[in-house]
Amino acid sequence: MAIWWRGLRSAAEAANLPAYSFGRSIRCLHQYETIQAIPREATGRRVSARDRTIGRIPAVVFTQSLLETDASKRGVSRKQLLTADRKQIKSIVDSVGLPFFCSTTFKLQVRAGQGSSSLVESGRVLPLKIHRDEESGKILNLVFVWANDGEQLKVDVPIVFKGLDDCPGLKKGGNLRSMRSTLKLLGPAEHIPSKIEVDVSKLDIADKVLMQEVEFHPSLKLLSKNETLPVCKIVATSPVKEPEAVQA
Repeated sequence: MAIWWRGLRSAAEAANLPAYSFGRSIRCLHQYETIQAIPREATGRRVSARDRTIGRIPAVVFTQSLLETDASKRGVSRKQLLTADRKQIKSIVDSVGLPFFCSTTFKLQVRAGQGSSSLVESGRVLPLKIHRDEESGKILNLVFVWANDGEQLKVDVPIVFKGLDDCPGLKKGGNLRSMRSTLKLLGPAEHIPSKIEVDVSKLDIADKVLMQEVEFHPSLKLLSKNETLPVCKIVATSPVKEPEAVQA
């Protein structure tokens, strides 16, 4: 069995993952930030299985406009079949954290062949999907989109909460109820954040943060039919009912 992971919404909720230390992840990421890949000429299950046995992960990279159902909005086709080193990809995913992998851009270098110094193409990419084995968790396939400066991307960006220690509502015994784990943003690749921080440090009981109140780069557009929906809310803890005394 296998499953496609698409960013935080599916990955974190399905796997019930804990919060990640993003700062630590970025510090670990510097040595892995350039993904090394080589062209893949053939396709098919047998070819992909053979690639995996030698430590390669089948991958594809293309422009996101190719996903448009409206042909008039599609850009020039720029699709490439590749394989990437399994150990390097696993190190990146482990360092960044699975929920943030599909909202983080990486530099990609395509070499002529394994061990070759000849550079065929390079640029920035954004992971769009990770195909993983449901039982073992091994990465089976990867889908990237080109994410060079100026490329318009639609991305589900994970939400993380800050200011929890200073939140008045939590100090009074309330609970933070998260209504959304991601926000879908549209904008230039260079301004897509790996995460969106929502400050809850001033929220009291019954206070909430609406989608339209979340801050991000002005070049980005929130894709939502109703921006007045809440992202989170501080809710009161239900009081424990005392058992009724039994009449003698």
